[in-house]
Amino acid sequence: MHKVPSRFLIKEEQALLLPKLKSITLALLITIMAIALVVFPQESFDASKNGLHMWWQIVFPSLLPFLIISELLICFGVVSFLGVIFEPLMRPFFRVPGVGGFVWAMGLASGFPAGAKFTARLRLEKQLTRIEGERLVSFTNSSNPLFIFVAVSVGFFQNPKLGILLAAAHYGGNMIVGFIMRFYGQKEEQAIPNRTIKLPSVKAALKQMHRTRLKETRPFGKMLGDSVTSSIHTLLMIGGFIILFSVINQLLSQMNVTALLAKAVAGCLQVFSLSPSFSIPFISGLFEMTLGAKMTSSISNADLLQQAMIASFILAFSGLSVQAQVASILAETDIRFAPFFFARVLHGFIAAILAYLLWNSLYVEIPDYGHAALAFPVSQIIGDEATTLYEQMLHLGPLFTIISLSVYTCIIAKRIIRF
Repeated sequence: MHKVPSRFLIKEEQALLLPKLKSITLALLITIMAIALVVFPQESFDASKNGLHMWWQIVFPSLLPFLIISELLICFGVVSFLGVIFEPLMRPFFRVPGVGGFVWAMGLASGFPAGAKFTARLRLEKQLTRIEGERLVSFTNSSNPLFIFVAVSVGFFQNPKLGILLAAAHYGGNMIVGFIMRFYGQKEEQAIPNRTIKLPSVKAALKQMHRTRLKETRPFGKMLGDSVTSSIHTLLMIGGFIILFSVINQLLSQMNVTALLAKAVAGCLQVFSLSPSFSIPFISGLFEMTLGAKMTSSISNADLLQQAMIASFILAFSGLSVQAQVASILAETDIRFAPFFFARVLHGFIAAILAYLLWNSLYVEIPDYGHAALAFPVSQIIGDEATTLYEQMLHLGPLFTIISLSVYTCIIAKRIIRF
């Protein structure tokens, strides 16, 4: 009888051992978290409540209108129109189709994780290849301007002038990441013939929009209902991740895991001439960027430049909470998560470096007039008016959330009864 060489048996055993170790490790981590929930019930409840409040007051009312309108724009072919118009810009710079311009704009305006949502939608409609989707999602997810200028700059740092620096580092870093990622996946695209890039044609764009609209056979009421249910379904998933990671972050802090990791991070920070006191905010920001940015602003024994650099890294990395949301959305497609994670790490370092390089020109040399609105000559909404808008969202956001969830429930109930 022919004997199988021992080296092949060893390789087979190793291949079977890795999945077992992964299962045991995951089961052990979940068991530890379950025990921690029992040991720290009050802390877990408070963290869960804080996460719910953030979703209830800010995330849901700020994201829902963007998601619904964007879904309708896709249905009516407006995105296809913009795809033809933006093709000469997006293809040479980022090596993605012109529809990526729409995803980029909506991701910038509405914030995380809208870029992943629309990228996944376009991939399901075969408007992107898998490689193009992985490139696009890597630079179209960003914090929205309201969060950077109002929540972080005004709310956390009490310094509206800092918003310009943080925004420039954040959005500029995303553009650089997008340009770098254009070189990703070139080998896998060798079989794709080179596309000739033409100047934008409004006539061709209108024809493409009309063709896309004709493919849509649903009546407007059905499209609107589907847009509402799809958007709210996504936001419910986002809310679950926000609450979950708020609790995980609190439990890690209670079990002194955060402090233990912070000791290792402190040494790395000193290599870059940064204060070791940023270690705990940095670790917290890796899990949840809002908490990390807030803790960074409270460090008093470090200068503002270092605070801006750490905050820029945290905003760019976006936290494992947001990344888990993106991973859940991308799981519906064949777009891989690994390139997105690599882009977030790369964006974090680039944003921190840009904050350092732009410090003099975008913060030191900008005069402080002592008035929030005057600190932002680019737009009048980035100041007292934006702060007022933020405060109104805190009061009216829960009401908007209740009404939207009621509409969602009525639509789902009507469809269940119909079937």
